[in-house]
Amino acid sequence: MITAIKFLLLTYLLLIIALQQPAFADTTDGAKIFAANCAGCHINGGNIIRRGKNLQMKALKKYNMDSIEAISDIVTYGKNNMSAYKDRLSESEIQTVATYVLNQAENNWRK
Repeated sequence: MITAIKFLLLTYLLLIIALQQPAFADTTDGAKIFAANCAGCHINGGNIIRRGKNLQMKALKKYNMDSIEAISDIVTYGKNNMSAYKDRLSESEIQTVATYVLNQAENNWRK
């Protein structure tokens, strides 16, 4: 009886861990994509080109960029000084980095 309960608890624990892996992978992948393609101008959510157009939540809201769709769009097509990445990143990578940016902004770019 105790062995069966231990087995069920272990199975449940492994299931929880397995279900959490994609979210962890997305965060890790998003951070890697950001570091390789975005951090040169947007280190820690800043902007070395135009200070006011940073990736902090206040600025994202001000410029209506506070959604995954809006961030994905600007990453894909660029705008003004922001380069387009549609030829460098896949749609999946763009979605992943957009999700990462929005999550980081919501957490005030804490590491």
